Amino acid sequence: MGGRRTRLKRARKAAGLTQEQLAEQLPADVTSIRDWEAGRSEPMPYRRDKLAELLRITSAQLEDLLQEGTDFAVHSPVPPGAVGGSAIDYDEWAGDLERAMIHFGRQDFPLVDRLVQRWRRRFIPDSSDPVGMSLYGRTLRLVGDLRQDQGHLRGPLSASHYYRQARAVFDDLKAPRRVAQIDLQLAVLEEMAGAHECAADHYSLLADDQRLSERDRTRSLLWVGTALSKCGRSNEAVLFIDPAIRSFDELDEPVDWSIAHQKLALAHRGAGKLDAALAAMDVALANRALDTPMQQVRLDTAQGHILLSDARTAPAGVKLLEESAALAERYGMMHQLESIQSIRLAFEGQAPS
Repeated sequence: MGGRRTRLKRARKAAGLTQEQLAEQLPADVTSIRDWEAGRSEPMPYRRDKLAELLRITSAQLEDLLQEGTDFAVHSPVPPGAVGGSAIDYDEWAGDLERAMIHFGRQDFPLVDRLVQRWRRRFIPDSSDPVGMSLYGRTLRLVGDLRQDQGHLRGPLSASHYYRQARAVFDDLKAPRRVAQIDLQLAVLEEMAGAHECAADHYSLLADDQRLSERDRTRSLLWVGTALSKCGRSNEAVLFIDPAIRSFDELDEPVDWSIAHQKLALAHRGAGKLDAALAAMDVALANRALDTPMQQVRLDTAQGHILLSDARTAPAGVKLLEESAALAERYGMMHQLESIQSIRLAFEGQAPS
């Protein structure tokens, strides 16, 4: 056979799939995926339509990738996505997106911004280049995630702006799951902006949306409860959060399961059930599966909010919120900081002078 199929590998990475994930979804043995990318063998004809679908390219484009034995840049001095005759290395781009995701989890926002913006600015959108467009869509989505965690929700260069750009790219690529994931993020922005009833309605629709994975549908169900809790419908919120917790348990999703208990705690607090709120909060704290600044801020804020509800524990709650605010400010999590300040103001307004 020929040399390595670098563009086939790029297409897989652009689709956001590891070799193991592609093998599982195809399905095929992972060694077959490695052999295809190494140029040692080719997928059988009956596998190719499904492979093209998973890579989000056409069957003709897949056949072209399978014919390629060396890096595309060797055959063409100006490949798709080039700026001023300078080729874009899609492997490097995909690698930077993976690095950006790691640093995003650590809330290293300045580094994430540098990693993604240099590719967004260099790439010239071209509908005939599905690999480049898929990377471009993932880049726009990540910029949206970054702006969301920084609290930039609406207007030019906001999370909403970049999410809608990414949605248009994935819609053109005919990637329905990616489109639905963006729809879910747009509903999150509605909730963050205070449109809780509207967000709850959108979450409810997405909880039954078959374009989404079962995990994302369950997250939508959880967030129906979260939005209802925020608009004072706390008892009703529990009716959505409880089944989400059971589903996360069945799906073996410990991070989501822990976060759902945090949301349950706040719903119980809103309903005036402080013992139930503290019990759910204890579960969330004991089973925290992430140790990131964002999750620490969220957990500490939720616990502090609950502690403020009882005069005996209110001083501890104030102290916890102060620590949470300092951490949020340190990492530039401005939406979280605003939420903490709102909780403090509401508490101080109720406290005796």
